[in-house]
Amino acid sequence: QLQLDIRPVTTNSERSPQPLVLNKLHAVRWCNVFYFCIPEFSPAQSQVKLPSTPNEAELQQSNGSPASKMASSSSTPTLKSCIPLPLDEAQLIDVVEKAKDWALMHGAAMRSKQNFNPDALQFAPFILTPSSFPRAEFQKAVRLQPVLNELIHAVAHDSQFLLETLKSTEKVDEFTRGLVDIFRTVLSEGIAQTLTLALLRSDYLPNFSDAIKQVEINTIASSFGGISTNITPMHSYILMELGHQDKLSNLPENGALSGLCDAMVEAWKLQNRPAAAILFVVEDRTYNICDQRFHEFYIRETYPHVPVVRRTLTQLTSARLGPSKELLLDSEEQGGREASVVYYRAGYEPGHYHGPQEWAARLLIERSVAIKCPSIQYHLAGTKKVQQALAKPDVLRRFVGSDEAKIEAICDIFTGLYSLDRDEEGDEAVRLALQDPERYVLKPQREGGGNNVYGADIPDALAGMTGEERSAWILMERIFPPLSTGYMIRPDAGTAPPVPVQLVSELGIFGAIIGSKDTILYNKQVGHMLRTKLSTANEGGVAAGLGALDSPYLID
Repeated sequence: QLQLDIRPVTTNSERSPQPLVLNKLHAVRWCNVFYFCIPEFSPAQSQVKLPSTPNEAELQQSNGSPASKMASSSSTPTLKSCIPLPLDEAQLIDVVEKAKDWALMHGAAMRSKQNFNPDALQFAPFILTPSSFPRAEFQKAVRLQPVLNELIHAVAHDSQFLLETLKSTEKVDEFTRGLVDIFRTVLSEGIAQTLTLALLRSDYLPNFSDAIKQVEINTIASSFGGISTNITPMHSYILMELGHQDKLSNLPENGALSGLCDAMVEAWKLQNRPAAAILFVVEDRTYNICDQRFHEFYIRETYPHVPVVRRTLTQLTSARLGPSKELLLDSEEQGGREASVVYYRAGYEPGHYHGPQEWAARLLIERSVAIKCPSIQYHLAGTKKVQQALAKPDVLRRFVGSDEAKIEAICDIFTGLYSLDRDEEGDEAVRLALQDPERYVLKPQREGGGNNVYGADIPDALAGMTGEERSAWILMERIFPPLSTGYMIRPDAGTAPPVPVQLVSELGIFGAIIGSKDTILYNKQVGHMLRTKLSTANEGGVAAGLGALDSPYLID
C-alpha cells in the first residue's frame, strides 16, 4: 500500500503576497512512505487540505522576539494535568517544603555547579507533580527498547559501516577522530574482549499527534537511572499529601537502578574473575554524585562480594595490562587490583581528555580483556552521524534484515534526519534549513547537553562553517511536543511560591544488552526516566542545568 503525504514546504516567500509557480517536484522515500516535497508552491493552487503545523507566529517567544525556542502557543495541544492546578497558596507552600526535604533525604540531589563543595548537596530540580504522558506511547517505547538494543548492538559490531559512516566527520571533528583512531588501533591488533555491555537510553518527545519521536539514543554514560528511581516514590508521597491517592495507579513502577546494576553484575559474572572489580570511570569533579553513588551502593548492598572502584581517566594513566591483557589498576606494590568490567560515566566529551595521557588511558582500557560499557565501537554507534544514517530504510535493513514489523516499528519513531556532508544530499539539507530554520535542529557529535543549534540561530551557524566543517553536524527535523502545566522546583529560586508554568517532557527508556558479534546473552528494557523543561527552553539536560526531574503520569 502506497501512502501519499502531499504538502507544501513552508518558505518565507510563501508568506508574501506574490503568487508562486510550481516548477519543481521532489519525491522522497522515507520508511516506505513517499513524501512529495514541493519547494515552490502556491497554497491558493492547492486543493489538498494540509495538516496543521506550527508557523512562525506560533514559534514566537513570550517577549515577541524571533522564535529560537520550543514552540508554545494557543494552538499547541496541552495535556491535562494529573490534578487540578493551581494549588491553594498555603497548600502549595507546605507541600513544596515537604517535597524539597523528601528529595534531599532520599538522594534526589546533586552538587552545585555554581558553588561547588564536595561536602554539600542541593536537591536536583524537579517537577512538583508528575507530568502527563500518553500511556500507549509509553508502552510502545518500553516494548521497542529490546529491538533498539539489538539494532545498536548490530551497528556497533559492523566496523566497515562505522568507519565508512564517520569518514567525513572524523576529518573535521577532532574528538570523533580520536575515538576512531582508538577503534582502528584495536581492530588492527585484534579486539581482546569480544563481549560488550551496553547500558542504553533512548530519548523521546511526543509530537503534535502525541506519537513519540526519537530525539536520540545514548550509548555512553546514560545518566539518571539512579535518581529517577526515587522520583516516582516522591511523587507518590506528594499526591498522597495532596489527597489524591486515587492517582497512584497511573504512576508506572521504575526499576532503572536495579536493572542497570544487575546488568553490570551479569557482565562481571561472565568474566568469572571473583577478585576483579567493576571500575567506574568518572569525571575529575562529579556534580551528579548521587546518581553515580546509587549504582555503586546498590551493587555493594545487593552483591556484597562484587567490589566497585572509582577512577578518573587521569588516575588511570598509571594503569597497565597484565600478561593476559588483564586491566590492572594499581602497581604490583599496591596489590595490582584488576578490573574486569569498565563502566564509563566520563569520556564522552573532549573536556574529559586533558591531554595525550587520558587518550592513552582510554586506549589501554580498550586493549584489555575487561568488558567495556561501552566499548569504543558502541561509543561510535551512538554518534549523531551514525543515528542519521540509520534513519534510511535501506541502511536499517542492513541491521534488522527482512523483518518488516521491526522495520516499521523503528521507522515509526524516527523523525527526519539529514546528512550535511559536502554532496547533493547535504546541499539540499542546508537549503531546507536556511529556507525554514524554525523547523530544524543542528546537532554535533557531542553528548552532555547544551551543544545543539536551534531555529533562528541556524543560518548564522551554517554561514560560519566551511563545507568540511558542516560534515561534523547533522540536521534533524524539530519535534513540536504537546504542553503540560506544572510547578518547576529549583534550588536557590528564592522564597516566593512557585507559579504554574508551561512545560514539555522528554521520556528516556533504559535498555541493557550483553553479547558478542554473533551472540546476544542478555537483552532487557530496564526502566525509564522523565526530564521536563520549560516550553520556552531548547534543551532539557538536568545535569547541564537545563531541565528538571519528573515521572510520567500515564493518560489514555
